Amino acid sequence: MSDQATLSSHYQQADPAFPLDGQRLARLTFPRRYLHAALVVYGGVVTRRFLVVVLALAFGTGCGSQWKRVGTDDRGPTAEESLTDVFNPQNAYQSMGRLTAPEPLPFVGHVVFADGPADSVIAVVALSLENRSLTFQREDDTFVARYRVEMRLQQEGDPPVRLAREELVRVPTFQETLRNDESVLFQQSFHLTPGRYTIAIAVSDRASPAQSRAQAVYQVPDFEPGSTSEPMIVYQVTGRDSPRQPLSILLNPRGAVSYGGDTLLAYIEGYGFPKPTKVPFEVRDEFDKVVYSDSLLFQGVHPVESHIIRLAPDSQPLGEITLAIGSAVDEKTTTALVSFSQGWVLTNYDEMLSLLRYFGRDEWVDSLRRTPEAQRATVWREFWLATDPNRATPENEALDMYFARVQSANRLFRNEGVPGWRTDRGEVYITLGPPDEVFDNRTEAEGRYIVWSYTQLRLDLFYEDLARFGHYRLTPQSRSDYSRVLVRVRRQGIG
Repeated sequence: MSDQATLSSHYQQADPAFPLDGQRLARLTFPRRYLHAALVVYGGVVTRRFLVVVLALAFGTGCGSQWKRVGTDDRGPTAEESLTDVFNPQNAYQSMGRLTAPEPLPFVGHVVFADGPADSVIAVVALSLENRSLTFQREDDTFVARYRVEMRLQQEGDPPVRLAREELVRVPTFQETLRNDESVLFQQSFHLTPGRYTIAIAVSDRASPAQSRAQAVYQVPDFEPGSTSEPMIVYQVTGRDSPRQPLSILLNPRGAVSYGGDTLLAYIEGYGFPKPTKVPFEVRDEFDKVVYSDSLLFQGVHPVESHIIRLAPDSQPLGEITLAIGSAVDEKTTTALVSFSQGWVLTNYDEMLSLLRYFGRDEWVDSLRRTPEAQRATVWREFWLATDPNRATPENEALDMYFARVQSANRLFRNEGVPGWRTDRGEVYITLGPPDEVFDNRTEAEGRYIVWSYTQLRLDLFYEDLARFGHYRLTPQSRSDYSRVLVRVRRQGIG
C-alpha cells in the first residue's frame, strides 16, 4: 500500500469530515486545555482559565575591570540569524499570509468571509495576543490588564467602517501574566458588501505607551450559487443552514496546532448547490506534496451546508500545511502551522533534537532520536507530558524556560565564532540561568577573563580568553566544578 493510501485510510477511519446541520456542535479542537477549561467569573466578566476569549456579539456596520550586576550589559540585543525564525513567530505567520504586528505589542490576525443575509458578506476579524505583551496590575487577588483595539475597514470610494473597543483581561495568577503563547483572543464580526478593502488594526496597552499596528488588503468575495467558503481554521463552530443565521464561530487566528497534541479543525461552508455535488479537498505539506485528498458532499438541500475537517494529531506533517477546497480553477485555500510549540516556531525534527542538547533529560532525547518517523508525533507527546512540571496549564513551563534561555544566550554571547547558545557561557546560562554577579576583566595587562558567581549554589566559574580572540572558555577546574554542581541541581530540581 502506498503512503498516500495509508494516510487516506487512517483519515477515513478517524471520520475526518462530517456535515453540520445547524444544530450539531462541532467537536472541539482543544477539549482539555482550552475550551473545556473551567469558567471563572470575575466581577461579572467570564474568562477561561487558560484562554481569554473576547468576542463581539453584535455586528459592526459596513572594556577595563569592573564589578557589575547582571542585566547591566549595554550591548544591543541582536539575535543570531540561525535562531531568528524559531523565536520570532511573527516571521512564520507573516509568511503564511496572516496579518502580523511587531513589538512592543505583537499580535497575529486573520480575516475570514462567509455568505450573509441579502447581498451582504459576513467578515470575521480575529486577533491573537500574548499575555506577556500586556501590562498587568494587581487588583485584589487577581491580575488585570486593559487594552484597546481600533479597526478601520475602507473600501475605495466609500466611507470607512470604524470600530473601537476597550477590553479587559483578568487572570488569577502572576505566572499567567508571563505566558508567551496565544492567551487572549479578540474577535469582531462585520457585515460588508463585496469588494476590495483595506483593513487597518491598532492595538494599544492602556497601562503603558505600547502600541502596534498592522494593515492589509482583502478581497471580500461575492458568493455565487455552487461556491464555497475558504477553509476556516477554528477552535469551535456551530453549523448553519441559512445565510440569515449568524456565523457562530471561534477562529484560530494563527492557524497553529502543537505537533502530536492537538486536532486541527477546518470549517467549510457551501452555498446554494442545486443538486448533490462532490467538491475536492486536499491537504498539502510545505513542499506542496499532497498528504491527504478526498471530496466533500454537498447535498443541495439547504442554502448553506457546512462541513468540518478533522486532522488527527498523529497525521499532521510538521511545518506549514495548505488546506484547499475546489478544483484548480476555483480553488480556495488557507494555511496552518504544525509546530512543536506556539511560543517558539520550530518545525524541523532534527533541529529540535539539536537544540535540546542541554535540556538534561538525556534518556528522553535519545528516545526521540531513535524513534521511527511514523511514531515521532506520539513519542514527542509523551516527552512533552513527562517533562511538563504543571499539567494543569496548556504550556510546558520547563521547555518554555529552557528555550527562553537558549534565545537569550544566543543573543548575549554572539561574537565567539559559533552561535551564542553553543558557547561555554551559553551552556552555563541555559542550564543554570543567569549568574548573580559578573566580574569582567578584559585588559591586556592582567589577562582576559570573566568570572560568573552563583551565590546560592556557592559556585564561581572562570572563563579565559587564552587566544585573545574573544572566545571565552571555562578553565579545567571551573568545568569540573560546573559539572558537579549541574548534577546536583538536576537531581534536586532547582535549575
